[in-house]
Amino acid sequence: MREWHGKRYWLVGASDGLGAALAQLMSRAGAEVIVSARSEEKLAKVVDGLQGKASYQVVDIADDASVKSAAEAVGEIDGLVLLAGVYWPFGAKDWNADQATAMADINFTGFIRVLGQVVPKLVAKDDGHIVITSSLTGFRGLPRSIGYTASKAATMSLAECMYADLRKTGVKVQVANPGFIKTQLTAKNDFKMPFIMEVDAAAREIFEHMNDTVFKKSFPRLFSLVFRGSQFLPDWLYYRIFT
Repeated sequence: MREWHGKRYWLVGASDGLGAALAQLMSRAGAEVIVSARSEEKLAKVVDGLQGKASYQVVDIADDASVKSAAEAVGEIDGLVLLAGVYWPFGAKDWNADQATAMADINFTGFIRVLGQVVPKLVAKDDGHIVITSSLTGFRGLPRSIGYTASKAATMSLAECMYADLRKTGVKVQVANPGFIKTQLTAKNDFKMPFIMEVDAAAREIFEHMNDTVFKKSFPRLFSLVFRGSQFLPDWLYYRIFT
């Protein structure tokens, strides 16, 4: 079990949904949490609902200057949890350039921006905790998911590369790959979403993962087997099934 008391964690993408629910769990466990996103009004509401020491810092992770300024304002931290994300469902036949770019720039490149401000400091003191949120969709390409699935695959690879580099240091890297979670993002879907989870249940899964020593957690467990197993299917069979 991780010791949370006296630890400062920066949660990026925590103005509502999964991030806000995770902030609640971490605050109850004794951690000081700093929540970030673009909406100051939502962030203030999250902080008001936390029982422990907490604050917020507005940030737009699609903007280099905003990220640098926010990181300086947050100051020294013990851990970073990256949860930010945007999503619009569309495929290659109805390509939306603006939305595709936004998904890449927030879901993946935005993480890179934040990590660039945090990782060197954690490496320098050889101590810290980084948690990256990816998705089950990152395991293999899916139809009507041009921007989101590609960005999550990149995010998963990012976490794997960081883990390879830092696994024998004092900086712990973890990645969480959830399936469908009932949020404003999945509300955009017009198809049946198997094993869809409530926000609080998904937050508990990630918090339990953060208390564990393993690198990667994919959940819900049964649903994750479908995606992990799909990596071993030949292309002709995979695309016949998943299309």
